[in-house]
Amino acid sequence: MPARSRSAAAGLAIAAAGLVLSACALLAPLPKPRDVAERLAAFPTRGLKLEGRVTIYWSERQIPFIEAESDGDAAFALGLVHAHLRLGQMATARMLARGRLSEMIGPLGIDIDRGLRTLSYGRAAAEIERGMDEAALFWVRRFVDGVNRYQDSAAELPHDFGVLGLEPEPWTVADVLAIGRLGGTDVNWLVWADLLKLRGRDDWPELWARLVRQGKTSYASFDGGARTAAIQRLLGGSSKSGSNSVAVAGRRSATGGALMANDPHLGILIPNVWLIAGVKSPGYHAVGLMAPGLPIFAIGRNPHIAWGGTNMRAASSDLVDVEDVPESEIVERRERIGVRWWFDSEATVRETGWGPIVTDVPLLAKLDLPPLALKWTGHGASDEIGAMLAVSRARDFAGFRAAFDRFAVPGQNMLYADAGGNIGQTMAVRLPARRGAPGDIFLDREAHDAAWGEMRSGADLPFGLNPERGFLVSANNRPAETDVPVSFFFSPDDRVRRLTALIEHEPAVDVAALKALQRDVYMASSAALRDLFVARLDALGMTAAADARGAEAIGRLRSWDGHYRRDSLGAVAFERFRGGFVTRFYTLRYGEAHGKTFASMRRGTALVQEDIAAAGEDTLRDALAAGLRVAAEGLDRFAGWGDMHRLSLAHPLSRVPLIGARYRFAEAGVGGSSETVMKTAHNTTVERHGATYGSNARHVSDLSDPDANWFVLLGGQDGWFNSTTMLDQWELWRRGDYVRVPLTLSEVRKTFPHALSLED
Repeated sequence: MPARSRSAAAGLAIAAAGLVLSACALLAPLPKPRDVAERLAAFPTRGLKLEGRVTIYWSERQIPFIEAESDGDAAFALGLVHAHLRLGQMATARMLARGRLSEMIGPLGIDIDRGLRTLSYGRAAAEIERGMDEAALFWVRRFVDGVNRYQDSAAELPHDFGVLGLEPEPWTVADVLAIGRLGGTDVNWLVWADLLKLRGRDDWPELWARLVRQGKTSYASFDGGARTAAIQRLLGGSSKSGSNSVAVAGRRSATGGALMANDPHLGILIPNVWLIAGVKSPGYHAVGLMAPGLPIFAIGRNPHIAWGGTNMRAASSDLVDVEDVPESEIVERRERIGVRWWFDSEATVRETGWGPIVTDVPLLAKLDLPPLALKWTGHGASDEIGAMLAVSRARDFAGFRAAFDRFAVPGQNMLYADAGGNIGQTMAVRLPARRGAPGDIFLDREAHDAAWGEMRSGADLPFGLNPERGFLVSANNRPAETDVPVSFFFSPDDRVRRLTALIEHEPAVDVAALKALQRDVYMASSAALRDLFVARLDALGMTAAADARGAEAIGRLRSWDGHYRRDSLGAVAFERFRGGFVTRFYTLRYGEAHGKTFASMRRGTALVQEDIAAAGEDTLRDALAAGLRVAAEGLDRFAGWGDMHRLSLAHPLSRVPLIGARYRFAEAGVGGSSETVMKTAHNTTVERHGATYGSNARHVSDLSDPDANWFVLLGGQDGWFNSTTMLDQWELWRRGDYVRVPLTLSEVRKTFPHALSLED
C-alpha cells in the first residue's frame, strides 16, 4: 500500500476510534439533580492562597455575595464563583473566541472557524494587557487565578466538557480579553452579511442610499442562509447588540430617589448569558449582572450610583477595497484547525494594513466581490474591563463619564443615576471622525484613510445630565446630535418612543411602574402598517369583495390594538398578513432570491410604506391578495399569538441530532415581538416559530435604598445541568416577578442563608 494510502487509512481508523469513544460521552446521562447545598459542597474552601478573610454568602437561588478584606481576594473569589456556576459555558466561549468550534462539533464547524480565525478576537489581547493600568490588570490576574484554582481542584467537571470533548486548559488574561472582544462583536457585520448579497444589483446605489437614510433616522435620547444563520446565532448570543435602559430622576420618582431599569437583549440560551453577583471589598462594593468569564459588572449599582446601557450599533467598522494592494504588502498566516472526529484542517488568513481580508471567509468568498479588508476598532487596543471597573467605583457623574475614556467596543449608550437623584447619559465608544455617510457598503483606500485619520472617544461626544423632563431612555436609538456619524443603522424607534410615552404618562414613577414597563408588548409600527394595509384593502375594493374567511381576517386586523399579547388573535392575523404580503411584494419587485432578503428585513415600517406608495396598482393588488390569503388560511391554526410565537429554554447542544431533545428544558407561548419593549425577536414567518433573541434579564434599582435592587434571569443562575437553580427563575420571568438582591452586608447576611468561609 502506498505511504499516502496507509496514512489516510490510519487517519480514518483514528477518526473512527475517536468517534466511538466520543459517542460514549455524547450519550452520557445528565448529572443527577442537585440542590443548592449539594452544589455548594463542591465549592473549594481550603488551600486558596488568600491575603485575608473571605466569606461568600449564597441565596437560595445560588446568587453569591462576596465579602473580602482585600481587592485581590475579592477578584480571586469572583473567579471561583464564575467557574463554579458557569465553567462549561466559559470554556465554550473561549473556544468560540479562539476559533476552535470544530474541536467541539466536528467538520460542520470548519468554515465557521475559518471565519472566526479571520475575525481574530484575540488579536489585540497582548497589546491590551500591556496597556492596562496596574490595578485593573491585577484584578484580572487574580480573577484568572480563581478560575484556574477551581478548575484544577474540581472533583467533577461540567457535563458540557464530556459532550463537547473539552479538556481543562489553564486560563490566561488573554483568554478573558478574547472573550471580552467576542462580546464586543460589531452588530453591523450581520447587516452586511445580507446586504453584500445585493450589491451586484443595478439599483444598488439608490438602494444603499435609502437604507442608510432610514438607518440614520432615529429618535434622540437627549438633546445635544443556514451558515449565515449559524453565525448569527453564535454572534447574536455573544454580542451586546440590543437592550432597553431607563433612568428616572429623583424629582420624578415616587420615593424621591433616582431609579434605574435595565433590560438587556441578547440570545435566549441556557445557561443565561448573565449571572447575578455582589461583592464588598476595600475598593469595590456593587451588585449587578456579569457576563460569565468577565470580572466586571456590566449592569448594576454601588452605594452611590447605578448604571446600564444599550448598544448604539456604532459605526466602529468599515470594509475596505484592497484589490489593488500589492501582494508584497499582504501578510499571510496559516493556522491549524483541530477537527473532532476527523482530519485537522487549515485556515489561511491574509492581513493588510487595513485589517484582515474577510472576503476569503467561506460565507463571503462565493459572492462576486473584490478583496475586502475589515477595519474594526476592536482590532486595536482599548480597555473595556478597566473602564467598567472604574464605573463600579465611581461616586458621581464626572467619575462615571471619565471611566469611558478607555472604552471602545461595543459602542454603548450608558445611562447613570445616583443617590442624590441625578441622572445622566454618555457615550462609551471610539469612532473614526467620518465626514458623513459612506457612499457604498465598502470604501476605497483613499476614503478609508480620510475617515480613519482622526478618532473620537466618548469624551469628545455630547452627554446629557439632568434633562428638564426628568428621565432618560435608551433603546439602541440615536443618543444625540453629533458632528460625526455615530451609526448608520440605529434600531427602529418603537421601543424608545413607547418607553418615553409610558414614563411621561406617570406623574410619579415607582419601581412597580418600571417592572410593568419591562413587560410591555405594544408595537406602534405594526399598528401603523396594519392601518395602511386595511386602508388599501378598503380603497381597492378588496374588503367589499372578500369572501367570509377573508372578511373575518380583515376584521381581526381592523380590531387589533397593536399589542402582541399571548392570547391575541389580531397579532396572529397581522403577522400572517404581513408575512404573506412582504414575501410576495418584494419577490415581485426584486425577484425570487433578493425578494426573500428584503422580506426578512424588519428595518421598519417606513421602507414598506414608501414602497407601497410607489407601487403600481397591479403589484399592490397581487401582494395584498397574497397577504389576505395567508391571513385567512391561518384563522383556525392558532389559538392566539402565544400559540404561534414560542419561547424555548434550550442549551446550544439541543441542536445536535439524536441527543438534542435532552437539552430542551422548557417551552411556552410568549408575548412580544421584534421591537416591543419586551423584545422577543423573530424572523418574518407565517408559521409557528421560536423567539431566539430578546429580553433575557431584567434589573431595577431605587437609589433611595441600597437594598432596593431587583433582578431576574430568563432561566437561572447555575450552568450545572439538573441543578435546582438552573431554571428556577423561568417562572419568575414569565410572571414579571423579580429577586431582591441587597447591597448592604447586614441585609445580605440576614437573607442569604448559605455562608462559605474561604481559608488560606
